[in-house]
Amino acid sequence: MQMRLHGDPVPKGTFMAKAKTDKIETTVTHLEMTNPPIRPPKRSPLARLMLLRLEECPVHFYRYLYDAVGHDYHWVDRKRLSDEDLKAIIEADSTEITVVYVDGAPAGFGEIDYSDPDQPRIAYFGVMKEFQGRGVGGFLLDTLVRSAWSRGITMLSVETCTLDHPNALATYQKIGFVPTAQETRVIEPIR
Repeated sequence: MQMRLHGDPVPKGTFMAKAKTDKIETTVTHLEMTNPPIRPPKRSPLARLMLLRLEECPVHFYRYLYDAVGHDYHWVDRKRLSDEDLKAIIEADSTEITVVYVDGAPAGFGEIDYSDPDQPRIAYFGVMKEFQGRGVGGFLLDTLVRSAWSRGITMLSVETCTLDHPNALATYQKIGFVPTAQETRVIEPIR
């Protein structure tokens, strides 16, 4: 077998795998809500919509939700965790996961991190592509926000980025979140 030195031409017909170092730059917007919503709660947009707070979330089910919602938006952080590390996060007393179902099928989820009980953050939130544009996400978000404020918190935070759904930032602002900072991050996708 002949070795090829860096810079040597690649013989015609030779297959070379593309380097797995493609990185994606994104702008992350940090948002905060310092007062509870004053408008009336949103009504369920669909007759057969149900929200369930998970008391215990199996790792495989969380991985399914995370990938089904976040695949197109390059959600990778939780995919990189071992089952044990992920289980520790999702089973922590400070983690609250709510799943939205439409006609019996999971349609999305929201996760709130109450590590700081006075100033929790929405860690993850989203709706699967098949259920977008039907009011499901707005209803879920409104419910999550009101649930957090019912605990007597002083602030609720969330972040979104330019890789998320194009309406994500506007949706958060519409419900009462205010942008407080921006930063650039580099995401290394899982191939």
